[in-house]
Amino acid sequence: MAEENILNTRKSGVLFHISSLPSKTGIGTLGAEAFAFVDWLAKYGQTYWQVLPVGPTGYGDSPYQSFSTFAGNPYFIDPETLAEEGYLDRADFEGENWGDNPRYVDFGLMYQNRQKLFAKLHENFKKNVPADYADFCKENKDWLDDYALFMAVKDAHGGAAFVSWEADIRQKQKDAVKAWTKKCADRIEYYKMLQYFFFRQWNALRAYANKNGVKLIGDIPIYVAADSSDVWSFPEQFMLDENRQPIEVAGCPPDAFSADGQLWGNPVYNWEYQKKTHFAWWKKRLQKSLRLFDVIRIDHFRGFESYYCIPFGDKTARNGTWRKGPDAALFDSIKRSMGDLPIIAEDLGYLTPEVKALLSHVGFPGMKIVQFAFDSREESDYLPHRYIQNSVVYTGTHDNDTIEGWKTSAAASDVEYAVKYLRSSMDNLRFDMMIAALSSVSNTCITTMQDLIGLGSEARMNAPSSVGTNWKWRALREEISESAGEFLSYYTKLYCRQA
Repeated sequence: MAEENILNTRKSGVLFHISSLPSKTGIGTLGAEAFAFVDWLAKYGQTYWQVLPVGPTGYGDSPYQSFSTFAGNPYFIDPETLAEEGYLDRADFEGENWGDNPRYVDFGLMYQNRQKLFAKLHENFKKNVPADYADFCKENKDWLDDYALFMAVKDAHGGAAFVSWEADIRQKQKDAVKAWTKKCADRIEYYKMLQYFFFRQWNALRAYANKNGVKLIGDIPIYVAADSSDVWSFPEQFMLDENRQPIEVAGCPPDAFSADGQLWGNPVYNWEYQKKTHFAWWKKRLQKSLRLFDVIRIDHFRGFESYYCIPFGDKTARNGTWRKGPDAALFDSIKRSMGDLPIIAEDLGYLTPEVKALLSHVGFPGMKIVQFAFDSREESDYLPHRYIQNSVVYTGTHDNDTIEGWKTSAAASDVEYAVKYLRSSMDNLRFDMMIAALSSVSNTCITTMQDLIGLGSEARMNAPSSVGTNWKWRALREEISESAGEFLSYYTKLYCRQA
């Protein structure tokens, strides 16, 4: 008998990215604090731990712009675990400068000093290669070889985007691949080693979480970064010219919030080619993601029905065009090959009847955001009394302000409406918005760690269309508290969401 999709049962959890965990080495890792957070979730009756994408990040530090859709972020490798295993000395990282503010990640220092630490790790690794390293490389050969070579060649070009490389290696010609593989052999092994340790630590954490009744929800962006091993390795999957430059790029059209729209810059898919190959690339992507996570949230789900694309080189998204996506054909093919998958569809924003029809056809739960409910000008689909069971309710996402921040950043009339609707007060609004989510009919409820702690806009994870201050927030150990857990546990039990 097929296992029931867990998203059809009444459960709850917390959104809290790995990087935001407390840590003595500048950024959250897959070490003791991650295991302690699993214990905290289990103690207070939570089923889910949701994280953002976990791929390696580059310029801008966004987890939604990664060098690979298959690789893990080396920053999350825990140095203390490596020291316990004999691959590092504590002196290698305990005396290093990881930043002077435990509340925020200093990505500049991270880039600089993690590189130094990983260089020491590599030297020690070569003296004592783990017995299962060769098996890991063999099992992941279908993406690992290309990723490690891509990163090594990128390093050899001073970090430059692959479209600026010499034509032969830019186009991944066989002789050039052979020559660069030989030339960069040590650096290639370095990148494979980092992936080995990431997956070793990730798998240990996931096994521990599952053993304790906690499921991991992962997030995958619909698109991949233009400068990624994915585009370099599989150019036929994307709309590119002969020089591997995108012909068109993804984004959002102008609206009431942005006169120029949003220019994301990701290459769009060659859906005709993908259809001819029975969407093999997407199936592989989902298959690999399910090795990391128990449930997958797909970002920008509406892009599968139709997607907005902008001519490459345009400075704004004003001149874009809507094009038809693969629609149900993609998900019907996935279902035939892989069965019913535990997928959450990020269906936020304006939805056409066609997008709604696609969501209904595939049966994935969509998202409800409590903060979006209180537009005082009109009745909103995000008001809790309008939810359906087959949905996932969030107090906010990584793109929202915290509730405490929203109280001052939102229109005063919207906040007043929220207070009135929830029969609350300004002092209690944070609690009552979370209770509204937990008490709703949505099968799944996810609260954010920032809201449970009670932090303001200083703890916001991301402000879309801004750069420089995003993705940096971290929690202090004492903030992952008994009082926050007991609040969550009480209302989880009251509204029948207990694990």
